[in-house]
Amino acid sequence: MKKILAFAGSNSSTSINKLLVSYAASHFDEFNTVILDLNDFDLPLYSMDLEKASGIPQPAKEFLNEIQSADGILLSLAEHNGAYSSVFKNLFDWMSRIDGKLWHDIPMLLMAASPGGRGGRSVLDIASDRFPRMGADIVAEFSLPVFGDNFKDGGIVNPELDGSLKDAINTLITHINS
Repeated sequence: MKKILAFAGSNSSTSINKLLVSYAASHFDEFNTVILDLNDFDLPLYSMDLEKASGIPQPAKEFLNEIQSADGILLSLAEHNGAYSSVFKNLFDWMSRIDGKLWHDIPMLLMAASPGGRGGRSVLDIASDRFPRMGADIVAEFSLPVFGDNFKDGGIVNPELDGSLKDAINTLITHINS
């Protein structure tokens, strides 16, 4: 059975991106879906000095192993001040020290949700520019704006946005199965 790896680029217990990625993951019935929580991969703040002194921490290796074992990736990035959250950036930095092409050309649905009207567009723009240079195969993107109005009771209530997400999911499934 093919594996979907799903995670949010956030360590908040109330993350709207965790809610979005969990909802998206629920649409992969024919796959083994694994949802990871960044809180389960505690890492020190990256520094070259720490890497020289102690090497790569085991949680970074474990997370990268999860990525490498996946057939598809669902990632919903939290946007903090227009960029990645600190916890995601730190994980990303550690993993990139193991493998500069850490995404391994695995098909990815890249998402973001935000309480504002831009739906995390700034962080999506950063990631869609940077990730392919590190081996990402971003096959679809999805942005969920005004989260509080558009996501209720565990799902997207705006039919147009829900349809856009399902189209993106179908694109990911097509790429995984091709």
